[in-house]
Amino acid sequence: MLVQLSIKNFAVVRELTVNFEHGLTAITGETGAGKSIAIDALSLCLGERADAGSVRKEASKAEIVAHFALTGNSAAMAWLAEHELESDDDAESCFIRRVVSKEGRSKAFINGVPVSLQQLKGFGQYLLAIHGQNTHLQLLKDDVQRNHLDSFANHKNLIDSVSRAFQQWRDAQKQYQLLQQQAQSRADRRQLLVYQVEELDDFALADNEFQELETEHRRLSNGQALLEQAQTSFYNLYENDEGNALSVIQNSLERLIQLQEHDASLSPIITMLNDASIQVEEAASELRSYCDSLEIDPLRLQQVESRYSKCLELARKHSVEPENLYSLHQELAQKFKQLEDEDNQLETIAVALDKAKADYKSAARKLSDSRQEAAGIFAQKIEAQIRQMNMAHATVVVDVSFSADKAPSNRGLDEVTLLVSTNPGQDPDRLDKVVSGGELSRIGLAIQVLASDQSATPTMIFDEVDTGISGPTASIVGGLLRKLGQRSQVMCVTHLPQVAAQAHNQLFVTKLTDGQSTQTMMMALAEQERVDELARLLAGDKVTDSALANARELLKSSGSN
Repeated sequence: MLVQLSIKNFAVVRELTVNFEHGLTAITGETGAGKSIAIDALSLCLGERADAGSVRKEASKAEIVAHFALTGNSAAMAWLAEHELESDDDAESCFIRRVVSKEGRSKAFINGVPVSLQQLKGFGQYLLAIHGQNTHLQLLKDDVQRNHLDSFANHKNLIDSVSRAFQQWRDAQKQYQLLQQQAQSRADRRQLLVYQVEELDDFALADNEFQELETEHRRLSNGQALLEQAQTSFYNLYENDEGNALSVIQNSLERLIQLQEHDASLSPIITMLNDASIQVEEAASELRSYCDSLEIDPLRLQQVESRYSKCLELARKHSVEPENLYSLHQELAQKFKQLEDEDNQLETIAVALDKAKADYKSAARKLSDSRQEAAGIFAQKIEAQIRQMNMAHATVVVDVSFSADKAPSNRGLDEVTLLVSTNPGQDPDRLDKVVSGGELSRIGLAIQVLASDQSATPTMIFDEVDTGISGPTASIVGGLLRKLGQRSQVMCVTHLPQVAAQAHNQLFVTKLTDGQSTQTMMMALAEQERVDELARLLAGDKVTDSALANARELLKSSGSN
């Protein structure tokens, strides 16, 4: 629960510290005094956007500190533990501080540790709920009515299931649409690749084949010259009877061997000539084999020349070097396969899309069944509450209509409509057609009271939710709020004495001015001060003895005194 709120230089507040108690606390005061100032400050503490206009004039910054007791609030303590933001002094206590500069910049702290506004909002849902003056008007919206029903039904697991199924359907749909949009582009690329790949498949160039063709082509093209020169070389090395290289070397070797005994320095030369003789003889032998194996094959030359020329032609056609034609073939074949895979993927995703759609509709149907089951009970409870608030003949219907043709959303395929009849014999109809502003306020309050049964939020704030209500109905509304305050901390900004009299505690808001500046003050009222304030609410500025007597009677009848 909220223990204390300290405000400095916020709006028209110079400095204010307010202590809060358990139960129902009524906040009253003159019109324009700033009764909602505490609510605005708490909203900032819980992550609402700040601006420079919230800083009191001539101040450099505004500062708000809210102290919460977390006893029994396991969800809030678990959140603090998860984010490592527990208080070192007291695990069941928490301080939230928000600072706003006159330039509009703000900082937020939980137990002295800087946090983001997103974290503040995440934590705030476990601390308090604020029901503002526009809450009842929001009730006219279908999605708000649906959310109230879902909150009452408490089927979050079904909503999560629908949300997941919806997201999976959306993802599959986007992927399918993207592939469909690319289908024409793929068809154009496939048409080109089919021709290119088929042509290269037919040619079937092997890896490194071009280099081999090039080598063979040179050899075959120069076959006759190679044979003639090789034969001439063999003849000069080995077969020329008039003097070949081998015989010349051997003759020189024989002479030098004879002279070696006269000069030993000839030995290295003899060794070299001996080696040369062996090398020349081996070279001649290799030349003989080369000449024997060298074929002059015009047909093979024609075949090689044809394939070699085709290779050069394809390389020019695809603007690559002939050595890279094989790699290009592999690359184009891979791209063609990828296109085929994408076409197959389109078919696969189409199947997955149908399944995702079916899964979504199945999850939406389960959620709808749960809503149908809860709708009747929810309507009965709303009806019972508003009949206590001077709507004795009211009937309530919560209509849940499932439509498979409805535009899908993450909240299912239901239209949820709250229908009300306020007079006997009148068919239930939409709220905006049959209820007045005061009746709408009562229905909204009834729903909020019911919602509090499902909520674990320890503190609830109602900002003039009793607008449009008066007389005996106001007393009943005050009684409901008092009953609500018996199990939770409830604060209500009100202008109705019947509601304020039901409060366990009462705060009075007043505005002081010295002609130069204005500031708002808030103070707790003692018993006699409460009587005086209730009398003012009853009679206006001129408080009479009758108004005072009525105020005492209100307090007595409510059990607050």
